[in-house]
Amino acid sequence: MAAMATTLALSAQQSADKQPNIILFLVDDMGWQETSVPFWSEKTPLNERYRTPNMERLADRGVKFTQAYACAISSPSRCSLMTGMNAARHKVTNWTYYYDQETDMPGGELIIPRWNVNGIQNAATATPHDTARSALATPLPELLRNAGYTTIHVGKGHFGAETTQSADPSALGFDVNIAGAANGGPASYLAENEYGAGRFHVNGLEKYYGTDTFLTEALTLEALDAIKKPIDEEKPFFLYMSHYAIHVPYDADKRFTANYEGVTDPMLGEPLSKPEINHASLVEGMDKSLGDILDFLDERPEVAQNTVIIFMSDNGGHSIAPRQGRIDHDQNYPARAGKGSALEGGVHEPMIVAWPGQVAPGTVNSNRVMIEDFFPAILDMAGAGDYSTVQTVDGVSFKDLLLDPSINRDRPTVWHFPNRWDGTVDETQGYGPYSALMKGPYHFIYFWESGNKELYNVAEDISETNNLIATQPAVAAEMASELTRMLKEMDAQRPAFKESGALVPWPDER
Repeated sequence: MAAMATTLALSAQQSADKQPNIILFLVDDMGWQETSVPFWSEKTPLNERYRTPNMERLADRGVKFTQAYACAISSPSRCSLMTGMNAARHKVTNWTYYYDQETDMPGGELIIPRWNVNGIQNAATATPHDTARSALATPLPELLRNAGYTTIHVGKGHFGAETTQSADPSALGFDVNIAGAANGGPASYLAENEYGAGRFHVNGLEKYYGTDTFLTEALTLEALDAIKKPIDEEKPFFLYMSHYAIHVPYDADKRFTANYEGVTDPMLGEPLSKPEINHASLVEGMDKSLGDILDFLDERPEVAQNTVIIFMSDNGGHSIAPRQGRIDHDQNYPARAGKGSALEGGVHEPMIVAWPGQVAPGTVNSNRVMIEDFFPAILDMAGAGDYSTVQTVDGVSFKDLLLDPSINRDRPTVWHFPNRWDGTVDETQGYGPYSALMKGPYHFIYFWESGNKELYNVAEDISETNNLIATQPAVAAEMASELTRMLKEMDAQRPAFKESGALVPWPDER
């Protein structure tokens, strides 16, 4: 046993002396409870519904973050991830796809402010066509490549509008791009459908056509094949494993649907509907992908010992049709609402980090982490801390939290979404143009259209049912002031009233 301990210690030291491989495993539209791994203080009915043994396996090997956050929809999160900028600064505040076209739904009393509808672009290579209504940046994969990494993109891109350079993730510094483009979801997960048609067709996987290879599986096979080259060359790699799952359409991953058929669900008290069965199969298929990657590494112990794996989602779980149950109350329970909402259900994410020899296995960290923090944290873990960017980096590295779990950091977290998503302005569920601040136990939300303000103590009220705006006016005023200050510092854009054309007042002016 002593000899084994010495060998492991030497292996850990050898790994510490090398640049670690880094795998960022990003899931699309996965809520914080859509897993058998509990990310709350207790296990929930949703944790009982889903089967994610490989997430459990990863959590046993690393640290589980219980307060990880992202933007409420995809493009803003992904652009923050690649640039380190808060959405208020990069201004890609809604989902992108069409060149020079807004994707905001019509309606309401506000003029939606101009936002960067063409996404983010590499400042070093962008053309005038690219720079129009785009945020220019020195992107994460380019910095990692400059630091000696082979950079590999697999799956969903969604960084830039079609016809811009960053519609192809290679423009951001990825050496390899597999199946990444401007589309924010798949037209189909099924190889027999050639992964769909039209603008949301998933390109680059033609060799799987006519087989029964589900999209999640095809991407995993491609990812594992892609990392063999840098492993053979003994070169560090950054794998951005960006799954299209579990985004709609809810195609059945038939490898797993039988696990959810005819079983009474503990939350609903009835069997799952067909779309919900398919959704659960997408979750389990995603988890199998994670397991396949872990198995691949475990077969190569020296590689595994020097590989960081980060698990994250880009926004909250989908909570509207075709989901089953009480919309906005069951799908991310005990959080309320879901994707697109300012509430916990829209922004709270499942996050796990495993780093052999550096992170204590089977631990929990309650510090708050935001999606833009991944940019400096990954560069820190890569040993590439000496870098410069054209953009201001708002993210705060969490490497220190990984190495020293005793650190307790109150990180003020800002959301800015002056847009209209999915055509709803149901403020009672957190939808509509909003900005928000989370600090300490409090979550403050300002709705630009109505001027309504909400204040919740999420440490005590994770379902955000008790609005404290009237009972704690001093806290609300302080948070409105700080949110306004931070939005102004980031030059956040404001909507205007249709009737008068006047800009909507800041949170502390109304």
